[in-house]
Amino acid sequence: MSTAITLEDIQSFKSKINQDNTVKMARNAATRNEVTELAMDWEHFRRIDHAFSDVVTGEMPVTNQRSSGRCWGFAGLNLFRIYLGRKHNLKEFQFSQSYFMFWDKLEKANYFLESILKTVDEEWNSRLLMHLLADPIQDGGQWDMWVNLINKYGVVPQSEMPESFQSSKSGRMNRMITRKLRENAKKLRDFKQRGVGNDELQTMKIEMLEVIFRLLVIHLGTPPDSFDWQVRDKDNNFHRFENLTPTSFYRDHVELDLNDYVCLINCPMSDKKYNKVYTIEFLGNVMEGLPIRYLNVESDVMKKSAIKAIKNDDPVWFGCDVGKHFHQDLGVMDIDLFDFDMFYGTEFGLNKASRLEYGDSRMTHAMLFTGVDLDLKGEPIKWRVENSWGDKAGNKGYHIMTDNWFDEYNYEIVVHKSFLPDDLIAVFETSDPISLQPWDPMGALAR
Repeated sequence: MSTAITLEDIQSFKSKINQDNTVKMARNAATRNEVTELAMDWEHFRRIDHAFSDVVTGEMPVTNQRSSGRCWGFAGLNLFRIYLGRKHNLKEFQFSQSYFMFWDKLEKANYFLESILKTVDEEWNSRLLMHLLADPIQDGGQWDMWVNLINKYGVVPQSEMPESFQSSKSGRMNRMITRKLRENAKKLRDFKQRGVGNDELQTMKIEMLEVIFRLLVIHLGTPPDSFDWQVRDKDNNFHRFENLTPTSFYRDHVELDLNDYVCLINCPMSDKKYNKVYTIEFLGNVMEGLPIRYLNVESDVMKKSAIKAIKNDDPVWFGCDVGKHFHQDLGVMDIDLFDFDMFYGTEFGLNKASRLEYGDSRMTHAMLFTGVDLDLKGEPIKWRVENSWGDKAGNKGYHIMTDNWFDEYNYEIVVHKSFLPDDLIAVFETSDPISLQPWDPMGALAR
């Protein structure tokens, strides 16, 4: 049998299409309209409801990461500001997103150059080296990378290091720094292969990082070492705090111990088991910081721990594949909101494991759970989501995630260990992690 598409095949395709009026109707509609509007199921659209049985206190107006991939840090700072806002009775506040971005990129540059030195024996066109060179200081990140930055550098108010054009539209900055880092990678590999010693290579690396620091200052400004902070609370009372440092500001005004938090993932792939701890090779930012560490659990375990947290008035950081079955203007993530099978006349049948294994899904975005809607039996119906895309969509920037969508496209959450069973805490804290390849779907970065 021929392996080519024959003219007879094409004529057969055309004949069947010409006899199918549903195809003609879908074609006529799709040529001038967005498919998500055409495939929307009215019965599910009319049930969109932004009321929730349980919502954490201290919600503030949503933030906007604009044309950058900093969602993981925005979600982290949005989590922090709830606690800071409660402490000082604030109506509105923002941490500096440029500040964490600056240090993340400097640390990623160092992590990249160290990875280049570790892989000097790899051929230039090996899969590993191509992976390392592809996007060394991209905006995205993971929870443990966030913890490393906060533990080392702390946080500052946005007034101390405001957003710049480059922080809000990071593409040009990333391209220029990446170009320099690839040049540096070639130099380090060349010198290492010539037998130059490690001490001299480290000296060269520090000189390279000084240039990266310069580029970051040009794009983002200079991070402050110390500052004063003053604010008026909801009752118009004035507060001033002097001689703060970024780390003291975090320690004394946010007051969270991030070392007590656990990152749970739900990954049903055939090569991974539940109740096992995983890590990703060559993924990180702060060299001396904590490695990526996930505990793989079933989706119900994630949901139960998230519900406990929200009922305890604690928001929950999470990572998902936001682009799937999502209406951005309505701010709704719901697998039943669109009937793509009916609109296209074909079934899209991959399950969660298969979507991961065949490249159809992975974590792409991090946000914050600030509420959950429970039925009379205490089972979740939907989740309240604080996004970082501005206040135009959904309910002033707050979105809805149905519980079915959670099962299919939510991949990780972060909760305090007090909301987990003792046996899972023991597994997370005592198990040696299983290493995954750098390109494993669980190594995807939230942007």
